[in-house]
Amino acid sequence: MAKSKSIADFKHAEKVGAFAFFLGIALAVIAGLPGDVPAATAVMAPLILTIFGLIVGFLNITDEEVKPFLIAAIALLIVMKGGLEELPVIGAYLVDMIKYVSLFVSSSALVVSLKAIHDIAKSRK
Repeated sequence: MAKSKSIADFKHAEKVGAFAFFLGIALAVIAGLPGDVPAATAVMAPLILTIFGLIVGFLNITDEEVKPFLIAAIALLIVMKGGLEELPVIGAYLVDMIKYVSLFVSSSALVVSLKAIHDIAKSRK
């Protein structure tokens, strides 16, 4: 029986996924830097981070990485709510950066968790 193809099977999937990951992290850190954010950046950064996160979720996370990735995503969301803003001087800046990183990772986690649920349901047939 022929193996079914997925979106991650195309020729340059690994490179595209890695590129989306590095761009997503870089954009998240830049968007979270202190200072006035232009209105266009405030609107476009979350959209772009969500798109990059979806790409990473589809292309970068292998079956063996699903569980560690989802645990790390949960840990990141806990850290985001963990009171970092209380740190003197850098706390507010860290919160902003982590907010954007968590948006990026949450988009990836959505795809990865849906793929995991699909695989669980498929194995129960």
